[in-house]
Amino acid sequence: MHYWWVNQNQTYRQEIGGGYMWSPKLNKNGKLNPFYEFMREVAPGDLVFSFADTLIKAIGIATSSCYDCPKPPEFGAAGKVWGQTGWRVDVRWLKLKNTIKPGSHMDALGPYLPEKYSPLTPSGSGLQSVYLTRVPPGLADALISLIGSEATHARRMADSWASDVVPTETPALAQAEWEQDLAEEIEANPAVTVTEKRQIILARRGQGKFRERVSRIEHACRITGVNRPEHLIASHCKPWRDCESNDERLDGENGLLLTPTVDHLFDRGFISFENDGELLISPVVHRESLRRMGILPAERRNVGGFTEGQRRYLEFHGEAVFLAARVKALQIHSFTLQTAPVTARREGLESATFRIKGLEPWQSWIPDWRPPTRLPKPRGICAFRYRPSGPGWWGGITRASRVPPAFAR
Repeated sequence: MHYWWVNQNQTYRQEIGGGYMWSPKLNKNGKLNPFYEFMREVAPGDLVFSFADTLIKAIGIATSSCYDCPKPPEFGAAGKVWGQTGWRVDVRWLKLKNTIKPGSHMDALGPYLPEKYSPLTPSGSGLQSVYLTRVPPGLADALISLIGSEATHARRMADSWASDVVPTETPALAQAEWEQDLAEEIEANPAVTVTEKRQIILARRGQGKFRERVSRIEHACRITGVNRPEHLIASHCKPWRDCESNDERLDGENGLLLTPTVDHLFDRGFISFENDGELLISPVVHRESLRRMGILPAERRNVGGFTEGQRRYLEFHGEAVFLAARVKALQIHSFTLQTAPVTARREGLESATFRIKGLEPWQSWIPDWRPPTRLPKPRGICAFRYRPSGPGWWGGITRASRVPPAFAR
């Protein structure tokens, strides 16, 4: 479970009443905003503190991962400069009877404020620039302690939500309704011929001329290797709903042939691809489900190169669909093995991984870990990578900044 803080001064009534969080994807100047990017890393079962009017007024449990969604019409005049398409996370909100004012409790909360992307100033004032940011476990514990039994109960519910299989169809239904609205606009457009309309609508389902064009470039699923047409779906890299023209919707380079489970992962942003074919895995995907689908989260995998046109569409997928923040929320540190557990406890880490040159693979590690006796005593700095809580996050290879001679190849 991860903890999040959302500032809802402008949209508290709409988001709490509607059971969601929504943010634009970019700032009004088209630049990345880390507090919008963090929406991409919320997972079902995460706990969210809602801050509005200087108070924590509600606490929520995320019931979906982030997904592409139009700006809610109920926002009205709120956020007039926001883009019309953004990120949405469904949340089961609980309005608190015991609301708290964090600014009045900075003696208890101040020591746990993160140095980067903090939800509050050291004096306890809210930051208008923050929409969503991660809450370190120590700060979450302090907030839950101040709120009391309501927050304790919410955390127990979140634990249950994260561990149980709780069906939710909202993302799929919301996107289907959005695409249906677009399809009706195309049907009503007199400038598009009847034949073109049919092909554009078929492309939405990965059929017709679009599939035919994709099949000229792709011949098998990039992940599973399945090459039987009856088992493959023509999946858009730049989603049908996001295409700027009907030409993009029918472009064969805007597609991959994927088996149904891989198509689901790709369509929902749980996986993506680098331009060179490196498989990317979202930090919010359910790891055990991924393994059951035949994808090992810790295994580096390259599926082969792409055409120039495919790379262009895959760049859009990475920027606008893939569920991973494009900002450095997680830092890589170097620790000595002797002091790493102490450092981890101080920073509130629950898990980490390490690698020493010459040893394979990356090893699972928790703050109480001690070097096995069979290894020589470390005499230098080794590289660590970690995420603040929850299951391990697997990124790119991190190399040791200085390798003890005993561990050199």
